[in-house]
Amino acid sequence: MHVLTVLDHPYPQSFSHATAQHFMAGAEAAGHTTELADLNTENFNPLWSMADIDSDGSTNIPPDVRREQDRIARADAICLIFPLFWWGMPSMMKGWVDRVWCWGWAYDQLDDPDLSLQKNRSGLLLVPAGARSDEMEEEGYRAALDTCWTKGTFGYFGFSPRRMEVLYGSTGSAPRRKSLLEQSYQCGLKLPPPAPA
Repeated sequence: MHVLTVLDHPYPQSFSHATAQHFMAGAEAAGHTTELADLNTENFNPLWSMADIDSDGSTNIPPDVRREQDRIARADAICLIFPLFWWGMPSMMKGWVDRVWCWGWAYDQLDDPDLSLQKNRSGLLLVPAGARSDEMEEEGYRAALDTCWTKGTFGYFGFSPRRMEVLYGSTGSAPRRKSLLEQSYQCGLKLPPPAPA
């Protein structure tokens, strides 16, 4: 498979960057080819604008959006990596989702989130979070994120299978961080193929 990793974190020495490196190393060890879209390094513009609205998903597509769609077209699997930020995505990743996975290209209707215009791709979210798993479970945050992202947004993307791995306690001790990086490596190593169409 060809695996596209999309990363949002402005600090090159961040845990999110280390997560991406370990995930990609696992994918390569499994025999996959990899490609990295480092949104901050590449200065992706996350601002949804009239240029995006004027496109119908097949014509008048802004050049930076077309470049990202071409990357997606090459991919059999996609992994999004970003830190949990105010219980959501940081702005660069959110803007990438908003602009790139546009109506007319990713989907064309609203009543079935599992119906996408895109081919099936294996989809994974690796989300470093400072919070502990019990904190997120007890307050219902994990379930809310699953509903919004795994069951909602990424159905429109054609991600099948799709799952989210929250890397709990990523600001913790060195042994904890090491175990999370090993978890990221294993996610790349064991990445499942896309479901049959």
